[in-house]
Amino acid sequence: MTLSAARPVRRSLTAETGTALPAFVDHHVHLHLIDASSLARRGIAAVVDLGGDAVALARRGDGIPRVTFAGAFLTVPGGYPQGRSWAPASTVCEVTDRSPHPGVPGGARTAVDAQADAGASVIKVALNADAGPVPDDETLFAIVAAARERGLPVVAHAQGDGQVERTLEAGVDVLAHAPSGEPLSRRLLSRAVAAGQAWISTLDIHRGAARGRAIADLRAFAARGGRVLYGTDLGNGDLPVGLNRRELLALHEAGVRGDRLVDALSDPWPASAPVGGLSTFIPGPAPDDSADLAAWLSRGTVVPTEELDRVD
Repeated sequence: MTLSAARPVRRSLTAETGTALPAFVDHHVHLHLIDASSLARRGIAAVVDLGGDAVALARRGDGIPRVTFAGAFLTVPGGYPQGRSWAPASTVCEVTDRSPHPGVPGGARTAVDAQADAGASVIKVALNADAGPVPDDETLFAIVAAARERGLPVVAHAQGDGQVERTLEAGVDVLAHAPSGEPLSRRLLSRAVAAGQAWISTLDIHRGAARGRAIADLRAFAARGGRVLYGTDLGNGDLPVGLNRRELLALHEAGVRGDRLVDALSDPWPASAPVGGLSTFIPGPAPDDSADLAAWLSRGTVVPTEELDRVD
């Protein structure tokens, strides 16, 4: 098996030989629920926080992992994730007015501006109809329009009947989770791909039938050319901090293999450029069999690119 982005290298500090790949990103984490200090040595160079205190996240600075964030979940009164022990008040922003005008208390535009002004790179809206009320169509459209005015993509937690379709109608850019409810129709899958929507995997948070449905829908989405992003929802339950071998194996099961798996890991979204100055180092060459790729990738660690010397 050949990975187009791989290059044979030697670490200048240790003389260890191996393979360099682009820096890896976990596209769905919650930093307030984890100790992020071990992420780099376990292969994650950058993270996208999809639900946290925007002000606190903005204060983290420019260390490793590199952090981009959505800030608070935008939801409606009584909506997900309000009332959860893991979601302090600072991580949730209620939208009580559909207003597209700035400065309106509780307005859709006001909620978006609050996250953007704090430094958010993406806006997250909660559309979890299985766990409470969700924004109506007018409010959802207003949130998306306000994000567009600020030049920000929108990611949605879409769960419950009809919610994935609503994201497409509103122009939501990314799903925070591969859908795990009822199987999606071929028409809806094709619409998602044609719209350029990306799906963050988070397959390992599921067990039983929900896991099977999520893998099946992601497989169908990927087979149609859909853009898949590696993400774990780190902080949600007992997940390993760093590269998650189970998530990688589930992606392989969903048909995201070889170069596509590396692409899902190294996609810079929501940034437009790859993580600069950092690479993933994995001891030894890439395996010959793609079935062994997930386990091999899970051994990655983050190193400064300047410490890697190419071996011809």
